Amino acid sequence: MTKRSDIDLLRGQSPRNPSRDIWNVAVDEYAQGFLKRRNLLKYAALLGLTGFAASQGLFTSGAARAAGAGGGTVRVGLGQPTKAIDPVTVTDPASIGVISQVGEYLILDDPKDGLQPKLALSWEADETAKRWTFKLRPGVKFHDGRAVTAKDVVATFERLVDPSTGSGALSAYKGILSKGGAKLVDDETVAFDLDQPNSNFPFYVSSDVFNAVILPADYAGDFEKNFIGTGPFKFESFRPKQGASFVRNADYWGDKALPDRVEIKFFDDEQAQVLALQAGQLDVIPSTTRLELAIEGNPNFKLLSVQASSHDEVHLRTDQAPFTDKRVRRALALTIDREAVVKGLLKGRAIVGNDTPFAPIFPSADPSVPQRKQDIEEAKRLLGEAGVPNGFEVTLTTERAYDIPDYAVLIQNFAKKAGIDIKLNVLPQDAYYGSATFGSSPWLDSNLGITDFGHRGTPDIFLNATLKSSGAWNAAHFNSPDYDALLVDYGKARDLQAQRVAAGKIQTLLLDETPLIIGYFSQYSRIVSSKVEGVRFTAISHLLLDKVSFV
Repeated sequence: MTKRSDIDLLRGQSPRNPSRDIWNVAVDEYAQGFLKRRNLLKYAALLGLTGFAASQGLFTSGAARAAGAGGGTVRVGLGQPTKAIDPVTVTDPASIGVISQVGEYLILDDPKDGLQPKLALSWEADETAKRWTFKLRPGVKFHDGRAVTAKDVVATFERLVDPSTGSGALSAYKGILSKGGAKLVDDETVAFDLDQPNSNFPFYVSSDVFNAVILPADYAGDFEKNFIGTGPFKFESFRPKQGASFVRNADYWGDKALPDRVEIKFFDDEQAQVLALQAGQLDVIPSTTRLELAIEGNPNFKLLSVQASSHDEVHLRTDQAPFTDKRVRRALALTIDREAVVKGLLKGRAIVGNDTPFAPIFPSADPSVPQRKQDIEEAKRLLGEAGVPNGFEVTLTTERAYDIPDYAVLIQNFAKKAGIDIKLNVLPQDAYYGSATFGSSPWLDSNLGITDFGHRGTPDIFLNATLKSSGAWNAAHFNSPDYDALLVDYGKARDLQAQRVAAGKIQTLLLDETPLIIGYFSQYSRIVSSKVEGVRFTAISHLLLDKVSFV
């Protein structure tokens, strides 16, 4: 039972700005047992109550010193970067893993503890949630010795929202932050004037937008020359197509890294990675279901996992036959046995999805919305009602990556039960994404497709980029004024209760319209040698190695 004095203490932390609405409702939910204390403290961090959250132990897990011996070299295997490594344009997991050795964000979205202050010490919104102000950590230096100031932060975000830079973050910021939106207040203060109110904006300047690494104001796009950043490791060497190495940053603003070095090797083949791990040549590699089978039961290795909002999204072109009829879209969704996919294909390391981006791990998700389940008879009824009682033929186009080809085969087999004949067109990743623009991308142009989406700490980016009428990732070509209006309401919501109400309306609308099928939300994993402790990572591919020790 929660003590009254505890509640009074928590209420006393209410910020003196309109964020108190969110905080006080969160405290109410905590008092009623609907919100766990750790989730409550995550909301404290979202509101910028970083001092209070730290006093309650929220920011201690990432800073804990490892029990083993410091020093030594952490050896990491990663895939091949898909292009030159540049925080502004990066999109692939290998490059994110490299950049996270040297680059830092205003905020880290930790998979366990939520938002943690890094280069920003605190943040708060005005009464509209349209202006957010961030106080920067003093005394931080780039690896070349220059002090980090608000000028660098403003330049970083102006670069990211500028279409001429090739920024990989444009799709995340579209409709949220535009050029001129980041403003210098003083040397240690930055303000963001948003295109529209957004109560979750701190996530947009966190590691969730992996391009948002803080770089010098005069950054010229030559990252591979010196890998300049503010992080716990700094550049030692880089060999394109081969690997990179980094050494401890003795001038780091926080706790100094435990390992002396990090050595990263790039691999063209995942099987080669696991062989190198088994031979004792590597300490950490990415994980896939196939690689996990190779180390299963072997005490020399361990599998580390975090639950994520990562998902493989099936899009249905709402503007092309046969999916112009929402009954046909719902019928296909009803053929899928989600529980079987999670237990079989994903070995239980996932949670069932409900055809919306609202993963159960998001506190704003409305759990009262009914879960869609396999119902072949209802699928057949809907097909008959839509005028295709004998089913139809359609091609599913997707990427040859991760478990997606196997998932495509399962969807093909499920659909047959309702008379839907799916032909598979599995492409190499580069070919599938093409130019990633409408008209020249199988991803965005195909009638039916499956695309992998990495983790985010809030559903906002998914909701905007994949479903908004003007969304840059709207492969379903979904165009719903009702949805767009609900999205604005969700962004304006000032407390958990209001967010859930808005989320419930979005979830209900998407179940009715079914522009997407989201059957599961995956865990994100790494395979690690049993000889190392302290390996941390985010579900969006950041690899945090500063607390690693050897046992």
